[in-house]
Amino acid sequence: MNALEHILLAGAIGSVASFAGLAYAQAASGHDHHGAAPAVKAVKVAQVVQGEMSEGEVRKVDKENRKITLKHGPLKNLDMPPMTMVFQAADASLLDKVKVGDKVRFVATNPGGKLTVTQIQPVK
Repeated sequence: MNALEHILLAGAIGSVASFAGLAYAQAASGHDHHGAAPAVKAVKVAQVVQGEMSEGEVRKVDKENRKITLKHGPLKNLDMPPMTMVFQAADASLLDKVKVGDKVRFVATNPGGKLTVTQIQPVK
C-alpha cells in the first residue's frame, strides 16, 4: 500500500468512525430523521471498515472509463441481492489487478448514489 492509499484509508476510517458514533448517539437518543435505524446504518458502515468483502466474478473491465462489471453475491453493506452490475472503480489502478473471468473479493460503496468498488483482489 502506497502513502496515498494509507492517507485515504485513514481518512475514510476517521470519517466512518465519526459517522458510526453519530449513528449510535442518534439511536441511543431515539432521534432518527431519515426513516432507517441509525444503529443498522452504523453496523453496515462498520462492516466496510472491517474489510468485509463480497464475492464476485469479473465480467468486463473498462479501463478507459474506470468501470468494472461484476456478477456478485449479496452485498451486505449495501443491502443488495446477488446480480450483475457495473461499478465505478475508486482508483484506476484497481482495474490492473483483475481480468475478465477472475473470481474476486471486493468492497463496494455507494457514495452519492454512485456504486463504487474501493477494494478488489483476485481469489487464488
